[in-house]
Amino acid sequence: MSWTAKSTDIKNQLRNLNKVVPGMAKGFQALSKGVKEGGVLEFKHKEYVALGIAVTQKCEPCIVLHMEALVRVGASREEVGDVLAMAVQMGGGPAMMYAAKAMECFDELTAKAQAAA
Repeated sequence: MSWTAKSTDIKNQLRNLNKVVPGMAKGFQALSKGVKEGGVLEFKHKEYVALGIAVTQKCEPCIVLHMEALVRVGASREEVGDVLAMAVQMGGGPAMMYAAKAMECFDELTAKAQAAA
């Protein structure tokens, strides 16, 4: 399955969950908005942190959602590579396997964005 298809599936799963527990969904959205809009770090840097955590926690849905955000804000392959290297340093071999998946995701989503432009 492609990363684009995974993204669609993940978003559909989240919509389904959010219908069942709308209060939780609204609370999580408020938390996300609060941490992404506030503070001294730029949004892009916060997404790099989220990507690193997603890799070390082995969360493919998180990887694709944060990678989409990074592609939208113009992250470079080299910047993503640095983030993935730090995730591997912190998470060892298992993180390296998910870092490889994350780079594949970046490449696919970047190619899709460039084709659409």
